[in-house]
Amino acid sequence: MQKRVRVKFLNDKLEQEYISIPENDKLKKRINWIIEQIRIKPSFGQPIAKRLIPREYIKQGIISAYWVELSKKGGRLIYSLTSENKEEITAIIVEWFSRHKDYGRRFGYE
Repeated sequence: MQKRVRVKFLNDKLEQEYISIPENDKLKKRINWIIEQIRIKPSFGQPIAKRLIPREYIKQGIISAYWVELSKKGGRLIYSLTSENKEEITAIIVEWFSRHKDYGRRFGYE
């Protein structure tokens, strides 16, 4: 039996930011597509090495993370997986970056 996958945002601010994106915006369409892919296969994204996970994430309890390309400009969506019980996996949208430069700064590449 396959586990049910629930997707949520790390915090209310991030969720409100997502809600404020117009429905016909390319970014929102891409985020929605990624969310559906995560529901189908939770480990859909590329794993991030634990040593590269930013301290800001660890302070919030994020100890493992994945990234998915958002745009041709190198934008990224970061998410984490947890399992609070045997029947369900929770995917937490941690944040997204419209530009690779911003992603690089967060992860200490630049």
